[in-house]
Parts: sequence; C-alpha cells; structure tokens
Amino acid sequence: MPSDPRTPWPDQPVPSDVTAAADAFWTGWDELLPEVSSALGDREPHRVEHDLCMLVEALHPRLHFSLERGRQAIYAFVLSGQEDPELRPYTDAWKAGAPPDDAIWEYHDSVPPVPDPTEVTVNFGEHRVRLADVRVVAQVDEDVVDVAVHHPVFSDLEEAARTALTFLPLDATLGERVAAERLRRVETAETEPEGAVGLLEFRELVRTLPERPDESVGASD
Repeated sequence: MPSDPRTPWPDQPVPSDVTAAADAFWTGWDELLPEVSSALGDREPHRVEHDLCMLVEALHPRLHFSLERGRQAIYAFVLSGQEDPELRPYTDAWKAGAPPDDAIWEYHDSVPPVPDPTEVTVNFGEHRVRLADVRVVAQVDEDVVDVAVHHPVFSDLEEAARTALTFLPLDATLGERVAAERLRRVETAETEPEGAVGLLEFRELVRTLPERPDESVGASD
C-alpha cells in the first residue's frame, strides 16, 4: 500500500548525551577524512556531502555545516547552530572534542568573520553587490549596538533580498556569534544615514565594546 503523501516526515532523534554524540562525530570524521581530503583535492566536495550530512545530523538534525577555505589552515569545517540557544550545548561539545587546528584543517563552531568584508562581492539576482559599498550607522548602548544598514542598491531589490543584504554584511564583518551577541536592533536604511561608516570601521567599533561576563573565559570566534 503506498504511503500517504500527507503523512509528516518523522522527527529525527536528538541525542540525549551531548558529549557522546560529539565523540561519535569525531570518530566518524577520522574515518571519513581520507575521502574528504581526496574529494577536496579533486575539487569534487559533492562526493562526500551525503556522508558529512549524516555525521552532522546524527549530532543534531538542526545543525548546519560548510567546508570552506581556512583563515590559517588550508580548509575549514564550520558547524553552525545559527545561534539557537538550544543548539549551543551541541556546538560547544563538538568544539571541545575537536582535534587541534593544524596546517590542513581548522574547526569553527559558528560562522567566522571574513578577514576583509570590503573585498567580498555577492550576487542578488541580476545585481552584483560590493560589500565595500555598505554603510552602517551604529548607536551603542553599553555592551550592545543598534544598527541601520544601507547599500545604494537597496532601492532596486525586493524586500526579501534587502533583508538578506542587511544581515549578510554584519555576519561577514563580525562573525555569526559576535553579531548575535552584540547587535540588538538591526534596520534597513534605503537612504544613507548621517554619520554612517564602512564595515571595517564598524568592526573596530564593536571590538571596543566592554567585555561581557560570559566572554572572559572560553570565548569562541
């Protein structure tokens, strides 16, 4: 008898033992690493995409990952819970169990900042958008910031694309975790606000904010 297409897909199990789940990931990673290295060397990462998806889903089904160019190493494995507090124990355990970074691999438990976001160009439909043209005005309130983001192309974009282009430069500049922790209110500005600065100046401003209590020990990217 064929299945009813209206039947919901069963919920994927979530491990109750976070440390054991992280250990299982790293065991699987060690076994898969020769294939991953071969696929990347051949510029065919799709060959290992399914196996890596299975490893990550076994850790937690709502986690995301990417294989990227490293900042210090050749490659980077980036695991992201998109700053969902429920997923933080899983990314913390994963990072705690990670092997030390070396010349080949580095490991990040959130999306790290781009070294120079002003060198990045992204495509939004027919528009090629230079992040160097992004302007940000920031209002500091103790250890958090309210921001308005402007780009000259905003007036030509649909609302969904404007929203994406509002947040993308902030994550690229600060990194996913710092953006989630330090930015309170984020707005889109279709005209350039008075007193706006570029992304690199904005990064320096955020870095001068007072240290938060939970950043003094074990701070991540």
